[in-house]
Amino acid sequence: MRELLAAGARRAKCIGRQTAGMFGIRSAAPPVSFVIERADWSIRWDGLYIANAVNALHPGAAGVVTDPSSLLDRVVHFGSQYMWTSWGPSLSRSNRFVVTFFHGKPEDGPDAARHVGEFLRLLPKADKVVTAASGMEKRLLEWGVPREKLVRIPIGVDTGAFAFADAAVRSAAKKRLGVPDDRLCIGSFQKDGVGWGEGTEPKLIKGPDVFLEAVRLIAREQPVFVLLTGPARGYVKAGLERLGVPYRHVFLDDYLKIIECYHALDLYLMTSREEGGPKSIMESMSSGTPIVATRCGMAEDLLMDGVNGALVPVGDSGAVAGRALGLLSDPSRLEAILDRARRDVMACDWQTVGEAHWKNVYTQLLSEIQR
Repeated sequence: MRELLAAGARRAKCIGRQTAGMFGIRSAAPPVSFVIERADWSIRWDGLYIANAVNALHPGAAGVVTDPSSLLDRVVHFGSQYMWTSWGPSLSRSNRFVVTFFHGKPEDGPDAARHVGEFLRLLPKADKVVTAASGMEKRLLEWGVPREKLVRIPIGVDTGAFAFADAAVRSAAKKRLGVPDDRLCIGSFQKDGVGWGEGTEPKLIKGPDVFLEAVRLIAREQPVFVLLTGPARGYVKAGLERLGVPYRHVFLDDYLKIIECYHALDLYLMTSREEGGPKSIMESMSSGTPIVATRCGMAEDLLMDGVNGALVPVGDSGAVAGRALGLLSDPSRLEAILDRARRDVMACDWQTVGEAHWKNVYTQLLSEIQR
């Protein structure tokens, strides 16, 4: 899989000369260009996976770019509304524009309010808006996004890479990551501090305070160890130190190394107040890791409480802890829950997600460019 992704990145960088003339488009760039961040972060991987899935069906049809300023007569897909509001005003209207809007609302603060306002002002120039969660879809409709512009497609997961592991593999993962055998290993892999530094100021929308209180309550019942990845985790680390809960913070230089982290877990907690996904839901379900999630983002669309995971009210640390302990208390029932989660998350496999983008978004816009 790593080789496949690298091949996709190389294809994007050389912008696919083999596609010249395809769809009647003049320049050498792929007909569909997904705009990604320069940082090795979530939107970069979204673009690479979607482009690879599209190219599996239509070789050379899609690529990724970090600078769309020179694109003409293309379907240009922005991986977030933030990049769209930065680039959108200056780009040629010979293109057709797609914007992915994961989450956010004006009530989240001044910056969020400004971005939402800019997004809505630019809405007439956007041809399609993609969102992943039904709650966000409803919000966008209420803001005035036309129904015909809006498409809901889930965030994807590489179900081949994020696979179940047997006991031996999980034990080896725990050992390599320094997870004690005699403690319940709880994972949290998302950025939940403000900025890209230490992250000592909490990004409360991600619920790090809820996470810490849930860990405290679980630790009263059994010994706990916390495994962290991602940047800006200083607030959580300081909180764990106050609680006396041992932890390890792993810095990953390759996204796919996070798979081993999931295999080292006994439980994943997603405690956000607002989400577009997050990927951790799909990655946990695909990897065979039990998950307890608050009712936001895609959790409400994918998780059925007690069937393929656990769902709790937003902000309720006691419910997070209680459902976590209950989920782990019956091993035979837990096995059935994990099997069901794996089956259900197949709807989010990147190949299916890429095909949905091609069928429900890109083909219509490409035909408009042809005309």
